[in-house]
Amino acid sequence: MFLENNKHKGWIEVVCGSMFSGKTEELIRRMKRAQFANLKVEIFKPKIDVRYSEDEVVSHDSNAILSTPVESAQNILLMTSDVDVVGIDEAQFFDDGIVEVCRKLADSGIRVIVAGLDMDYMGVPFGPMPALMATAEYVTKVHAICVRCGDLANHSHRLTADDKQVLLGAHDTYQPICRHCFNELMNKK
Repeated sequence: MFLENNKHKGWIEVVCGSMFSGKTEELIRRMKRAQFANLKVEIFKPKIDVRYSEDEVVSHDSNAILSTPVESAQNILLMTSDVDVVGIDEAQFFDDGIVEVCRKLADSGIRVIVAGLDMDYMGVPFGPMPALMATAEYVTKVHAICVRCGDLANHSHRLTADDKQVLLGAHDTYQPICRHCFNELMNKK
């Protein structure tokens, strides 16, 4: 249970999963609930994420909330005075410094809600996400539906041949697939 009105304790919540699992949707839902509770909120995203908007966090279902794009995790600390709740989307794109930033915010009494991919397209833990999950008081893993068989999907299958770890995209670039279908595809390579 999240103690939304307790201003004396900070904590970290992580929402993770594959592409199209509802991570950003859940982040937006929690941030809007905090706004309804008259808490002061700030939402951040990496400056490189301009898929849907430069200054909003936008879900694949087109729900949006105003955000501040930042170059690095350290910039977040400069913009969070007098804030009750901080939201951070696409945390996997930040450097490892995001973990310490979240700790400092939580230690100062701020509720921190972080959303991001837990694994990259190869099924490898993605960037700072494992450390964020280990540090967090609450971790919520959300799932998409496998487009191949209909089971719960926890992998983001890349549809292009590009092998860069960071490749921004949506339905044209990725599809959610389950463990079985992921393993089948990986064994064909």
